[in-house]
Amino acid sequence: MKWNLRMVAAQRDIWKASELQRMLADAGLVISAGKMSHLWSGRPLTVRLADLDIICEVLDCTTSDLLVPEKAGVRQETTTLEAEKQVVGGSPIMHQRRPGRSGPPL
Repeated sequence: MKWNLRMVAAQRDIWKASELQRMLADAGLVISAGKMSHLWSGRPLTVRLADLDIICEVLDCTTSDLLVPEKAGVRQETTTLEAEKQVVGGSPIMHQRRPGRSGPPL
């Protein structure tokens, strides 16, 4: 699946992430700068359905405008490239935990 937010925003003359962030906040969706960066760059980690509803409302679009299916070959290539990025020198990258913290690694 390809995240198409930036293209949909551009079609509505929204050229800056900060402009869309303000519009979303006006609609009741306050997004941190970090999450907005992921949404704008095309690589969101997660998108809640409730947030997706507000994004679609603000941009006057549908989810099919924002989420575009990719061909199987493209999807496989992306998955392979992402897997390769996680390997350094033949061994997986190990994420460190912060001292005094429990939970999943960062």
